[in-house]
Amino acid sequence: MEKAYNIESGEDKAWRELGEADPREVETNSGAEYIESKDTYRLEILGGVHEVSVRERKTACISEPGRKPEYFISLTAPIYLVQAKPILPSGELVKEVAGGGFFFRGSHTLPLDSIAGKYGGNRDLFLRAAACVGGVTIPGGDAAFAFHAYPRIVMAFMLWLADEEFEARASLLFDSNAHLHMALDALWAVALTACRRILAFTS
Repeated sequence: MEKAYNIESGEDKAWRELGEADPREVETNSGAEYIESKDTYRLEILGGVHEVSVRERKTACISEPGRKPEYFISLTAPIYLVQAKPILPSGELVKEVAGGGFFFRGSHTLPLDSIAGKYGGNRDLFLRAAACVGGVTIPGGDAAFAFHAYPRIVMAFMLWLADEEFEARASLLFDSNAHLHMALDALWAVALTACRRILAFTS
């Protein structure tokens, strides 16, 4: 709960800074599109097109109008918009982002064992689950797909199927530049949301 509280504090600060920021600079840094008539930013988050309203301090998924953005998406959207830098993904996927070696452990451990348990015997179902986050199949493991968590933040799920010798394993990889665009607690929150979507997938 302590880290969630920190994210919430960061969200308040981010909304304030977003309201004071030059929209053109935010566009350049984040890859979002500013809609002046609505005072909103439009960007893709986990495969869905979202609008972030500066005036209302609210995030809405416009590609799926009936879908309410997850709690952590609403929290992290303004944080991304003010923290992102005009740096493209490196194309290098790493298991640990810079500075995150100890952060993504303990109470911040992602539910990758649960993902392995669900998909460890069903490669096709795992690859179909990529649609939950706008994923695209890539080489790696027995199955893998990459996706844009935010326009400049790329992540990838990788799965190794169970066999006679080894249990199934799953990993979440990050583009090596991911930490440049979002604080670690916010990055963890987005990664957790992606994991929860994959676990909730049914068909």
